[in-house]
Order: sequence, then C-alpha cells, then structure tokens
Amino acid sequence: MSTETQKETLGFQTEVKQLLKLMIHSLYSNKEIFLRELISNASDASEKLRFEALSNADLYENDGDLKIRVEFDEKAKTVTVSDNGIGMSRQDVIDHLGTIAKSGTASFLSNLTGDQAKDSQLIGQFGVGFYSAFIVAKQVDVFTRRAGLDASEGVHWSSTGEGEFSIESVDLAQRGTRIVLSLKEDEEEFANSFRLRSLVRKYSDHIAIPVLMEKEAMPSDDEDEKEEANKAPEFETVNSATAIWSRSKSEITDDEYKAFYKHVSHDFAEPLSWAHNQVEGNLEYTSLLYLPEKAPFDLWNRDAPKGLKLYIQRVFIMDQADEFLPLYLRFIKGVVDSKNLSLNVSREILQKDPNVDKLRTALTKRALDMLAKLAKNDAEKYNAFWKEFGQVLKEGPAEDYANREKVLKLLRFASTHNDNAEQTVGLDDYVSRMKEGQEKIYYVVADSYNAAKSSPHLEIFRKKGIEVLLMSDRIDEWMMSQLFDFDGKSFQDVSKGELNLGDVESEEEKKQQEEVAKQMEGLTERLTSALGERIKEVRVTHRLTESPACLVVGDYDMGAQMRKIMEAAGQAVPEVKPTFEYNPEHPLIAKLDKEPDEDRFKDLALTLFDQAELAAGGQLDDPAAYISRLNKLLLELSA
Repeated sequence: MSTETQKETLGFQTEVKQLLKLMIHSLYSNKEIFLRELISNASDASEKLRFEALSNADLYENDGDLKIRVEFDEKAKTVTVSDNGIGMSRQDVIDHLGTIAKSGTASFLSNLTGDQAKDSQLIGQFGVGFYSAFIVAKQVDVFTRRAGLDASEGVHWSSTGEGEFSIESVDLAQRGTRIVLSLKEDEEEFANSFRLRSLVRKYSDHIAIPVLMEKEAMPSDDEDEKEEANKAPEFETVNSATAIWSRSKSEITDDEYKAFYKHVSHDFAEPLSWAHNQVEGNLEYTSLLYLPEKAPFDLWNRDAPKGLKLYIQRVFIMDQADEFLPLYLRFIKGVVDSKNLSLNVSREILQKDPNVDKLRTALTKRALDMLAKLAKNDAEKYNAFWKEFGQVLKEGPAEDYANREKVLKLLRFASTHNDNAEQTVGLDDYVSRMKEGQEKIYYVVADSYNAAKSSPHLEIFRKKGIEVLLMSDRIDEWMMSQLFDFDGKSFQDVSKGELNLGDVESEEEKKQQEEVAKQMEGLTERLTSALGERIKEVRVTHRLTESPACLVVGDYDMGAQMRKIMEAAGQAVPEVKPTFEYNPEHPLIAKLDKEPDEDRFKDLALTLFDQAELAAGGQLDDPAAYISRLNKLLLELSA
C-alpha cells in the first residue's frame, strides 16, 4: 500500500488548536449555528461544482441534481450533513481542515481576551465555518471525493478536536462531502427531526440549493403501512430553495435578510444595513449589498480576498468578484446577479467586458446611497459604522473622483465644536456653522486627538469662535493633500502658510497686525540671526493668543505626520525648513526682546524653537542640547 493511501495522523496548525478551544468554550450560548455553517459550506461546494461544470460537464458524473441532505440517528446520536457538490481531494482536505488559510489569523488570536462574550464577537468577525461542528460534536468524520477523481480517491478525515486529525483514503462512489457529527452527551437534542427542521428554516431557508430531510412517517398499526415504512426513506425539501435576491423585497422579512447575510459573509453578527435592488433595462441586474457591523481582521490588507458573490442568471460564477466595487468599499458584502454578462465568463473576460464597468458604476452608487441613507436616518448606527470603517472610506476621495462629493458627505471628523473624539461632524454640518465672512474649511492634522486639540495653531480660532476639524488618523494628511474644496469652500491646514481669516477679521485688525510687525522688526532680525539655518524665516504671528511661538510650514510642504509615516517606511523625505512665528504679546517674548546678552538671547530663542517643535508633534534633532539649555535657564532663575 502506498504512503498516499495509508492512514496518517497529523497535527492541527497551532492557530486551529487555539480556535477550537475558544469556540467550544465561548459559543455555548449560540451552539445551533453549527448547522447553518455546515449547510452554507455545502451550498458553496454545490455552486462551485455548477461553475466548474460550465466548462467540463463530465464533473456532474451523470448526476446534475444538486442537493444537500440533513440526516440524524437518535440511537447512534449522530447528525449528518451531506452534499453532492465539488468535494475535496486529499490535499484539499489537509489544506482546508487542518489549517486556517486566511490572513489576519495572528491578529485574530492576539485580540482574544478570555472574556467569553467578547471573544464570541471576535469569532463572528473572523468567520470559522467548518470548525463550528466541534461546538456540539465530540468527534467529526468527513467523507469526501472531489468531482472528476476516481472512486478510489475518496478521503476520510476524522478528529475529536483535541489537536490531531487522521486522514486515510477510502472508496467513495458518490462525489461531494458527507460530514458526520457524533454528538456530545449533552447535545443529543440535535438528533431530532423537529429541532433540525426548525434550524434549517431559521438559518438556511434562503439557500438556493434544496436542503432535504427524511419525510416524517405517521405512526400506524396497519401492517401494510409498516411494511411500506421498511422501504428506502423518502426525502423532502425543507427550505424554500429560491435565491433570496430574486424574490420581491415585499416578500422578504428582515430575519431572512439577516440570515442570508450570515450565509454570504460567514459572520455571526447581524448586518448594520442592507440594500436590495432589482434593475431592468439595458443593464439588467439584481444586487443585495450588506454593511457589516464589525471590521474583519484583514481589512487593512489590500490584497486580502474581497468582493461580491457573482451570479449570472442565478448560476454561481465567482466567490470574490472584486471588479464590481472600488477598493475603498471593500468592506461591503453581498451578491450581484446579472443577465448582461456571458455565462462562460472568467476573470480575464470580466476585466474586458464593458458591462462590468457599467455594473461597477451602478453598484458603487448603490453602496454610497446605502451609506448616505444610514447616515441620514440612523446617526447612532452610522457612528458605529464610522468607528469600524471610517479610515477605509477616507481612501475614497482620491480613488473615486466621479463620486468624490458623495464620499466627502459621508466623512466624519472630530471638531473643536465638540468636547471629545467620539462626537464627530460631517462637512455639511461644518459648512452650516461657518462664520459670516469665513471662506475656508479649517483643519489641523496631528498624531493624536489630544495633540490636535491642544495645538497652539488653534488659539486664534478659539478666540474668534471659528470651528476647526481635528484630524489624527494616519491617512488624514495624505487624504487632505488630494482634496481642494467642498461645497465651494477650499480647505486650509491651520499649521501651513500665512494665516488669512478673510472677512472674519476687520480691516482695522489687519492694519493693526501690520503695524505690530513693523514695530517688532528689530526682534525679528535678532531671532532670524539666532535661529540661523534651522528656519526659513521669522515673522510676527497673529494666530497665537496664549503660546509664545509656533512653527509653520509652507502651503505645499509635507506636514509632520506624513514625514513620520514616510520615514518609518524607509522613504526619503525632502528637507522642510519651517517659519518661526512669535507672539509679540507674550511675556516671554517681551523679556526676550529686552535681553541684552546675545549668547543668552540665543539660548532663549533656541529653547522657544524646540518647544514649538515639540508642540507641533515634531522630534528634536538634539534633545540633549535642549535639556542642557533648559537646565541652564532653570538654574539662573533659581539663583
């Protein structure tokens, strides 16, 4: 006997061991979902066979009637879920049932808290499918053969979920997969016809593949009927077996929509929202799009699997068709079914078909409309969405110029209008509160919310009562570099360029600022000399009311946040010399102006420069020199 056909005992991947232990102990309150997951997997296997058979009808093996069976044995205490779908080869079994072949595993495990309720939610975000069987089973046996392989190439996989699994070759005349669950002693309730039927209708009624169960025979004393009962059992379909998206919206309940979402996404949580659309005309399609409640762990991996399930005239074509939504909407789940694409479509053909571009445009609009509707009708839910997916949506204005205005209306930011980072505002809200004469939308970018809120650049805006957007996400400076205006109002970083508040300031105020600048020309020249090569120029500021000085970069220079990100990535960044602005009304500046000793003047000037650098979120080139100067000044004060 060859090694290939011998029985092998292998160990689970480390992550699987941890996941199995977690599932068994954390999902006890939602254990019935095992049936939903196994039926969902069987449905996927059937749809994949249907797709592969488009180019190779022999895979049907003279059996094109795709179905899923759910059986039970009260005496043996088993539940069996079987399908005649695509099945698995020996290597498929090792790859899919011994490892978690999904990015984000390490992140998933690092987020486990030990709190059963919280960890249960994490499992829902990650998706576990097959492994949910071990919630109710003390042993799981899988018998499978991939369509097209010889009957002798069947595989038997078995495990108790304790860390190992065995695998051996067996003869299987029927293609597909049969999963036998040997129930734990306290889970025998599932070996019951009524219990299983109710679960199928509750969780899997929407599955387009028929789910069959044995007809229930009525008890009888009639000998002929008893003899009839000894014949092969008859099976009946217990689910509606129609594609939910093909039905009228008025016929579908919210519970059915939620159940279908869990089937499509393999998520345990319910969706935040959904949009179901049936479009007729030159471009005929049906779409059912969902907005998840929680972000998956691989959200920031732009190469991770994503996209919609693609059907063509209800024939499953592709599991993750990412051509139909832009990358910044990669969190959207759902299905699209079109009549305008060829049945023999492949990934290469998809990329060339002009109807794909039309569908992408239409579906992007549907997704953005769904978000806009949620933002308008349920602010609480939209805030929950924003916390999970806001940073991804911020990629949109740069990636999707055609929908830039729509995406901008969906963005949310912290603001000086509110007291904390949790309270966010939209750009429409900001514009509605703009001061009379205000021409720009002001914002500041920093490493954190607290740093943005405490920025000295905000002082004049607080005094004038002008709202400023507080940005601290890593993507913010890059995003703002791609934006120019909203609703006819240009954007202005308050830490860049010369400050011009437009008509918010009176002509008298502007004239007074010019006079002060002339009066302070002597100090400006001394500071320019003292700071030397560190700065581009020195000027009197009118943006400060409490701080003695601040640093300002040019309108088109790279900000501190972007510099840090690029440097951390090993990228070369251009040298940017800041402008040193000082507040002539601050006591420290008044004392500096009167300092006759040029060496001490220079120490004070450099100390103010370094403090301004720190306040702007920058890093000192020579921290030791700063500390030395500061200590020297402190000693002089204490003398």
